[in-house]
Amino acid sequence: MLTMAHTETLTEQPPISEHLEAIVSGRLRQALLLTVAILVVELVGAVWSHSLALFSDAGHVTTDIFALGLAWFAVKQTERPADEVRSYGYHRAGILAAMANGATLIVLVFVIAWEAAQRFVHPEPVQGGIVILSALVGVGINSYVALSFRKQGSNLNIRAAVLHAVGDLVASIGVIVAGIVILLTGWLYADPLVSILIAALIGWNALKIVRETVNILLEGTPRGMDLSAIRKEIGDVKGVTALHDLHVWSISSEHLALSAHVVVEDQSLAESEHVMRELESRLCERFDIGHTTIQVEFCHPCATGADHLAEHNHPHSKLARLATTARRRSPLSPHGKSSS
Repeated sequence: MLTMAHTETLTEQPPISEHLEAIVSGRLRQALLLTVAILVVELVGAVWSHSLALFSDAGHVTTDIFALGLAWFAVKQTERPADEVRSYGYHRAGILAAMANGATLIVLVFVIAWEAAQRFVHPEPVQGGIVILSALVGVGINSYVALSFRKQGSNLNIRAAVLHAVGDLVASIGVIVAGIVILLTGWLYADPLVSILIAALIGWNALKIVRETVNILLEGTPRGMDLSAIRKEIGDVKGVTALHDLHVWSISSEHLALSAHVVVEDQSLAESEHVMRELESRLCERFDIGHTTIQVEFCHPCATGADHLAEHNHPHSKLARLATTARRRSPLSPHGKSSS
């Protein structure tokens, strides 16, 4: 029985240099501050003009602030090494923040929808000129943010930030259209109609955030990951005879991890290590899995049908007994006493 672990190998995309990290971090911080300025301008304009559409766009800007903040946070977290308390590092802090933000945005969607329904029943006068001017600030700043990151488009965090900026740019244009319609025709229903469309956009983004964060926190299989393809890739490595107890999960949205039990041929430790390095290389290059923990077995391999919760480690009989009887200890039991 042999267990080998490999931590944080290089992904297919080489890590960005420290100089580029500093540039990206600085630009993300600048974009974050500018987006906060948009939020302040649009909130003031919404109160002044009584525009629900402008208020809704301010809500959408809030999603941009969160996205930019997480992107900047992710870059800064790369500077923090794992320690004795957080052996995987601090990547999950961003996931927890994402879940809280997504839940808040869903509540915001219901508030906007309710206010829009009230506006349809009881239209309120809206100052279209203030609406247009406030939204133009958003158009200008978001255009600048998108253009300032055009040279760093290969970075995942930057691509996400640009997409959010473009999304807010489109929403601001919608608000401008509503303001123009109100100025030219006096049709006040344009304001709640645009606010509903923006609320739908916010809701779509919020549901995606919540769904992805729940999957990560439950250590579900990452989206788009094909476990059958992983099994085939591992089985194709020379020296591997069987595979079981395969798990793939996300530490964060950009950090994937894998653990598995691999049965190998009768071979030396050095040969088994060569098999390990081949597995690490393939998993990294094809699936972008940078953290692998693989248990190599030959003399006493686990049964292929073993329950992964009760029997995935050795000795099986003792673990199965602890997992299925009242003698199993609960992590919440004081002084390690039985949970029964």
